[in-house]
Amino acid sequence: MELYLDTANVAEVERLARIFPIAGVTTNPSIIAASRESLWDVLPRLQKAIGPEGILFAQTMGRNAETMVAEAKRLSNSFPDIVVKIPVTAEGLAAIKILKKEGITTLGTAVYSAAQGLLAALAGAKYVAPYVNRVDAQGGDGIRMVQELQSLLELHAPESKVLAASFKTPRQALDCLLAGCEAITLPLDVAQQMLGTPAVESAIEKFEHDWKNAFGNLNL
Repeated sequence: MELYLDTANVAEVERLARIFPIAGVTTNPSIIAASRESLWDVLPRLQKAIGPEGILFAQTMGRNAETMVAEAKRLSNSFPDIVVKIPVTAEGLAAIKILKKEGITTLGTAVYSAAQGLLAALAGAKYVAPYVNRVDAQGGDGIRMVQELQSLLELHAPESKVLAASFKTPRQALDCLLAGCEAITLPLDVAQQMLGTPAVESAIEKFEHDWKNAFGNLNL
């Protein structure tokens, strides 16, 4: 299972990478824009923060296959191990097919249906990113869509994997993992909610209180 952080906040990646067993960092144009930093400035810093074993994702901006491929090549030349995110449109599928032949690893992003995700995988995307909460927000069932996509990939494109995205709660992320997802990417607030349970601190304080009453200190 691979756990990613969905952010361009370098300081938070550095902080959380010490705590979480993260496999890398995913970004998208909105995340980069929110950082107010140039893509070419922030990506090297994110790569340094996750270390040589971490996987970094960045997205193209072009709307046609030719531009997507050119941008993907520029990203790959600058960061040889980067995974290039391509929106799963008609032009995106064409770009994914070309990039597969070029040996550039891709992720099919902005996936709102299992069929769309399967097409990305069959075109050659190593990762497929269904948007769980966004599907829910449109009145769909994000978790069911992930379950269907996971089953389809297992049957027809086993070399590809689901990297579920767009979460608002830890529960959504856990449900995706229970559905068989091999990878998820979490925004910072959801990642921190996984550890931010008030009852944990209360339990620790009780342990300390009882120990100190018995032994007069907090040492083993």
